[in-house]
Amino acid sequence: MPVDRKKNSEQKKSDSGNLRNSLIVFLMWLLFLNLFIWPATNYKVEPYSKFIEQVETGQVAKVKIGSDRIYYELKSEPIDDRSPQDLITIPVASDTQLPAILRKHDVEFSAIPSSGGFFNVLNWIFIIFIFWVLGGWLLSRGSGGGSPAPFMFGKSKARIYSEGSTGVTFDDVAGVDEAKAELQEIVDFLERADKYIRLGAKIPKGVLLVGPPGTGKTLLAKAIAGEAGVPFFSISGSEFIELFVGIGASRVRDLFEQAKKQAPCIVFIDELDALGKSRAAPSQLTSNDEREQTLNQLLAEMDGFDPNTGVILLAATNRPEVLDPALLRPGRFDRQVVVDRPDKIGRQAILEVHARFVVLGLDVDLEKLAARTPGFAGADLANLVNEAALLAARNNRDSVTMQDFNEAIERILTGLEKKSRVLNEIEKKTVAYHEVGHALIGALMPGAGAVEKISIVPRGVGALGYTLQLPEEDRFLAIEDEIRGRIAALLGGRCAEELIFRKVSTGASDDIQKATDLAERFVTIYGMSNKLGPIAFEKTQHQFLEGYTNPRRPVSDKVSEEIDREVKAIVEGAHYIATTILAKNRQLLEETARILLEKEILEGEELAQQLDRVQSPAPMQQWLETGQLPPGIVLSKTTLNGKQKPKTTV
Repeated sequence: MPVDRKKNSEQKKSDSGNLRNSLIVFLMWLLFLNLFIWPATNYKVEPYSKFIEQVETGQVAKVKIGSDRIYYELKSEPIDDRSPQDLITIPVASDTQLPAILRKHDVEFSAIPSSGGFFNVLNWIFIIFIFWVLGGWLLSRGSGGGSPAPFMFGKSKARIYSEGSTGVTFDDVAGVDEAKAELQEIVDFLERADKYIRLGAKIPKGVLLVGPPGTGKTLLAKAIAGEAGVPFFSISGSEFIELFVGIGASRVRDLFEQAKKQAPCIVFIDELDALGKSRAAPSQLTSNDEREQTLNQLLAEMDGFDPNTGVILLAATNRPEVLDPALLRPGRFDRQVVVDRPDKIGRQAILEVHARFVVLGLDVDLEKLAARTPGFAGADLANLVNEAALLAARNNRDSVTMQDFNEAIERILTGLEKKSRVLNEIEKKTVAYHEVGHALIGALMPGAGAVEKISIVPRGVGALGYTLQLPEEDRFLAIEDEIRGRIAALLGGRCAEELIFRKVSTGASDDIQKATDLAERFVTIYGMSNKLGPIAFEKTQHQFLEGYTNPRRPVSDKVSEEIDREVKAIVEGAHYIATTILAKNRQLLEETARILLEKEILEGEELAQQLDRVQSPAPMQQWLETGQLPPGIVLSKTTLNGKQKPKTTV
């Protein structure tokens, strides 16, 4: 049974480790005796000058002259061979008069016959052997292996978990039910392979887990090994690549050789894109021989082993678009399983898994927390639970309360509070109107969710205040009017500053950057521009990674200018609508800002009562639906066609 094999394997491994450690301790003890104890036993070392003085004064009875030392006895203290008072001295090589001095003073002397070079060489070999074994053992422990490290350059660095010892099962994985169902077939094959072989079915050679960072790809791989109770080889794609060409290919061969010996087993390669990038990538200016040889060896090994030998290859990546096509063809990574961010039900299941180890208060509602954390991956939710527990411990609570979870969400989204950052009155007033401007406009925009909190307490690196707006449900599509409304809400803070102070501050720089980027995606990626039509001007390359700039397709100068004009028109239209909304609700803007200045934080029922009073202007709905403003409205002094017109006030 798997449990018995696991115990036997662990017992053998433990016995082998104990024997090795005992041998090393014994050799170290021999080395210590050889270097420090045995050479100095029963002898007292005297200076050579004192020895000559003792000879000349007639105190020396016998002398034995060796090649590197002189043994002698005194007349006044006759001793046997075991006496601790035996004397030695180190001769001076240039003193050729010693025999004459000894004869002159009637000292009996003789020479010690040489033991021969063989014993000296054997002694040095013994010392070198001990140092070699000890050094190899220390280095191998540092590299995680069991063999001396000098011989491990071409060996695989995979971490090997014995049968079922990953400590993870499918019960520890939540929020990815579809992926678990796909991978359950692999577990079933590893447990009951005969059922598939009898029908002629072949289990996929390789399964590729793709998805954003933190969604549980590595955890799923460990869960498969834990469920099936088979050995689990885990290695990162970057661990194959070394400075020397050929080392990576050698490690790939060694990895698969070890896997075949322990079949059935699972080989897991994390961050496969570090190893399997496309060899024909257009951005690859210079070739990397080491990486290409390693990839070629991996392709050959995947072709070489029998699909029914029980060696299953799993890999994970969040950049599937950069992988070499040869890796993704049928017969290699036959199946791709998407491990995406969880929905509300999945987030609740993940929170329940992590909350098992936390003392929760009676007021904690995991369903409500799942609704407040859209877009959170599994790693984010685990961090959320841990942050809440840390806050509860810091406040000396007996359990983790809902207040701790709410504070943890704000920490993750906006950063730590900076209570030591004191704003002067002008800055504080500017931030208050800025954040209230965001909130009033965000309350009117479709699909944006409810505004839950406004704060002018500085947080994070540069946020002097923030408006917390969380969606009420998971959204997988963004409609045209929702994107326009999001741009208007981003510009609400700047518009409030313009309306109240007649001048703007640098606090809106990040909002302007986000609004411009969103307007550019509106035109170049989503194809929502009425003038340019459904044409994609940018190439989407990164499916699961955020923060990367997509390259723009080659376009003419005229088209590039049209794109810039359209982006400018969208942003200026959003600016006009935001200003119009705030002008119509100016009294409410000033009243809400005054309350915020007094309390610093505005939330709950009091905030909801203020936002319920917001009125929408007439042109807002037309602009949201069509992107067009009523005729006769001029957005700025310099219009899009370059002609000068007087500015229309709101």
